[in-house]
Amino acid sequence: MLTTSKTSEISRIEKEMEDASSYKEWKALALEHDYISGQEDWKRAEKSNSYDYANIRSRLNTLRDLRTRQDFSGLLFALNEGIHGNQGGMGKAALFEKAKFGTKHLIEEYVDELVDALRDIANVPENVISWKDKHDFFQRASLCFGRSALMLSGAGSLGHFHAGVVKTLLEHNLLPEVISGSSAGSIFAAVLGTHTDAELKKMFRQRSIMPSTLQTDGELVQIDSGHMRIMLESTIPDLTFQEAYEKTGRKISVTIAPLEENQSSRLMNAITSPNVFVRTAVQASCAVPGVFPPVMLMAKNVYGETQPYLPNRRWVDGSVTDDLPAKRLARLYAVNHYIVSQANPLVLAMSAADGNPFLPEPMKNILRYSTHEWLKSGEKFSRQYLRAIPDVGKALSMFYSVVAQDYKGDINIAPSFTYFDPRKLLAQLSQEDMDFLTHEGEKSTWHRLEQIRLSSKIGQTLDVILDEHAEHDVKTTYKKRTPAKEKQAKKAKDKG
Repeated sequence: MLTTSKTSEISRIEKEMEDASSYKEWKALALEHDYISGQEDWKRAEKSNSYDYANIRSRLNTLRDLRTRQDFSGLLFALNEGIHGNQGGMGKAALFEKAKFGTKHLIEEYVDELVDALRDIANVPENVISWKDKHDFFQRASLCFGRSALMLSGAGSLGHFHAGVVKTLLEHNLLPEVISGSSAGSIFAAVLGTHTDAELKKMFRQRSIMPSTLQTDGELVQIDSGHMRIMLESTIPDLTFQEAYEKTGRKISVTIAPLEENQSSRLMNAITSPNVFVRTAVQASCAVPGVFPPVMLMAKNVYGETQPYLPNRRWVDGSVTDDLPAKRLARLYAVNHYIVSQANPLVLAMSAADGNPFLPEPMKNILRYSTHEWLKSGEKFSRQYLRAIPDVGKALSMFYSVVAQDYKGDINIAPSFTYFDPRKLLAQLSQEDMDFLTHEGEKSTWHRLEQIRLSSKIGQTLDVILDEHAEHDVKTTYKKRTPAKEKQAKKAKDKG
């Protein structure tokens, strides 16, 4: 039991953590908090009902023994028994909620040992393990382990929260290659996909990657379609999805919804729509129904000329139908781990209600289920009886689609507040408001950074190994051609 003095000290530390201005400062306070609260002892203790500590300890000892004896064939056999992100339940969210910083030391040690083992296998001479065996192993390991994706929700003007999230992930080299965005989130996904790391760091030094297009003079001014177009033109280069991928190597996707009720939503990216201009997809994803007009997409034709893409179709706000396109990302990019930056005002409001401390968890589950079933029934009713009133039927269908979606991932990053002045949601924010939201995004990510680091370390290592050995045909996904490789290819062609 904590003494009165320790309780007082913990309260002081939590207040200082909330006011921390940098991750370094926040981390030092978090570690101090764990020491005083006794959570450091919890991290050192292996035994727990929350995960299979015996299984992880056994595998850790096996890998260490094989590496110490340099038995690389035995090591490869042991690794072939399985590389999973949730080995023994070590990826459970509850294991990262207990302490302020990190989790069980056994889990951290196991991940580090596994990463070192993968590097050993990659670097062992071919006369010990053939490239054919390495090729087979790394292919399967990558497919089995999967990869992480960052999904940026719709958010309106709260989208500046995403800026703080991506800024922090970029600074710590934890930004996933696979990124999706809906509505306001699509702007930040597009910025990440069309700018190099060096360009992004320069933009962040300028305080905001979404420049102001309105002179507000302190007044609240709503953004219209003209201002939105100008802002997007000044923020997102004139690149197609394929050109963006070739420039940055990031696999970005933008969700758009059909204006017509009988059409399906689309996930625009370098696989599904390589020739579509990123900016027009973002403009469509930001076209809030009833606020901005629907958008026709533009693309490059075979001659490099700009022309309409599906000219008979118009598209609107992507968050209406698929704010977080997890299933599609899984199918296209072998994603099985999702980091969500959630700043959707509706979701934040629902989360506030869901977090009501006066309702027991079983009652919350009943309410969730009954609400879902009510929405399904309501949607069937509106489709059957309100089809004769197109605008009403369409509006109700959109409402059901928005409310019934799943808005959570494996790691969820959300602001500490659940309310924001609704008048500002589609307005030009002041620099003070943008700075506040960006810093809120940074602080919210600090809490999840170690969980993200640990969850993505193995996947990142596999990606690096596959990239390094691409010339041996180990790489299974399409690979961008860097300027250096383009130069080499041109030189070889000239010699030929």
